[in-house]
Amino acid sequence: MTHDCSFLEELDLADDQISFAAGRLESHATDFGTERTDEGMLPDAVVWPESTADVSAVLAAATDRGVPVTPYAAGTGLEGNAVPAHGGISLDLTRMDSVVDYRPDDFQIDVGPGIIGSDVDEHVAGDGLFFPPLPSSGDISTIGGMIATDASGMKTVRYGEIADWVLGLEAVLADGTVIETGSRASKTSSGYNLTDLIVGSEGTLAVVTEATLELAGRPEQIRGGRAIFETLDDAAEAVFDTVRTDVGVARIELVDGLSATMANDYLGSDLPDAPMVFLEFHANHGVDEEIDLCRTIFEDHDVDRFEMSDDDAEMAKLWKARREMAYAVSSYDPDLEPLHPGDVTVPISSYPEVVRETKRLADECDLLVPCYGHAGDGNLHYGVLADPDDPEQVERGKDLYRTIVELAIELGGTATGEHGIGEGKQTYLKPEHGAGAVETMRSIKRALDPTDTLNPGKIFPETADGERVQGLER
Repeated sequence: MTHDCSFLEELDLADDQISFAAGRLESHATDFGTERTDEGMLPDAVVWPESTADVSAVLAAATDRGVPVTPYAAGTGLEGNAVPAHGGISLDLTRMDSVVDYRPDDFQIDVGPGIIGSDVDEHVAGDGLFFPPLPSSGDISTIGGMIATDASGMKTVRYGEIADWVLGLEAVLADGTVIETGSRASKTSSGYNLTDLIVGSEGTLAVVTEATLELAGRPEQIRGGRAIFETLDDAAEAVFDTVRTDVGVARIELVDGLSATMANDYLGSDLPDAPMVFLEFHANHGVDEEIDLCRTIFEDHDVDRFEMSDDDAEMAKLWKARREMAYAVSSYDPDLEPLHPGDVTVPISSYPEVVRETKRLADECDLLVPCYGHAGDGNLHYGVLADPDDPEQVERGKDLYRTIVELAIELGGTATGEHGIGEGKQTYLKPEHGAGAVETMRSIKRALDPTDTLNPGKIFPETADGERVQGLER
């Protein structure tokens, strides 16, 4: 379905803020997780707002004309969150990338949604501060995108997710109304928590135009390393035991032997072909005691080697291997493709079970399924690789993918720990939350965006009036 977006030229926008060029439309029809550029995915126009007033004007005009608007930034999402499902306007927020205000004495910074996450860290580093919840893609993804999906990353086990560090937002509703949520206070019990409602809503309720973020002081002691195990089950059990013992670990990442092989092929690294746990400890004092406690726990789970290092370059290589794992998986075999990126998360006590069952199912289905993830918060990333030219193998892979998600939900977990629902996980929304909760979510969407202007087809496949229904099968 196409939409007449010529009205954009009547708004108070510069010529270089609007594009109808085919190349621009195609570049906004995909994200990292989607490579589809069929006509139904193309926006009809791309707009680059440079202020809150620009966003407000575009949304008000689009809502008046029944034109959908999909917020877009760096395009690093994995569930089609920022890919237009019904054409309309792709609202590219990357030009709103400034630091609006910085208050180091309050440990706070106000930023535009288009700023890259690592740029925030760079801006505050001179004062010994940092933004703790940055995801693994923090050096290529924007703060607005992280807020949209309530992203999290390797340090979530210690510092929490993005929502835990957002104090307030400036956002624009579908009709152009500008609202401010939260406050600069460290706590509040005043009214509904609209900040948390917008965080994780994937651009379906409002467009964030400014965010007030909380910062933290950089720890004085940082030590990292890796532990190598004979079995993946031992590694997963060691992670569980470490977390429940409340060891002061800031990163604790699981990497199976297959993932290590893929990382070596992609990066030319020399990781051992064995199950591993990557570790990083943060402390202002007593870091050695925390490391010794972790070592003791790992020894109870038959660790082969427990290796710590003070070499920054060596640690950078280790974390690069983990950070680029998604690229390594997709590049491993030219005849195989990952069907869909998995990011289930379960209660930490169930983590060994979900890892064990995933590998058992992979063997049973005779498929390559690398497993890795932010183990300390119960997050498992997995990729089911299949030959796209082999329909039977693809179907086996899809069944396996679904089975793992369903298992995670049965264990009290979630279909998506950090990537969001987008288009790809809509099937699992009701099984995870129940019909009543999902209808409550829909009622909130209808109340704030009755015309379904904002990112229609995401989270829920239908619009408020049911006219933009788009089926999506995975």
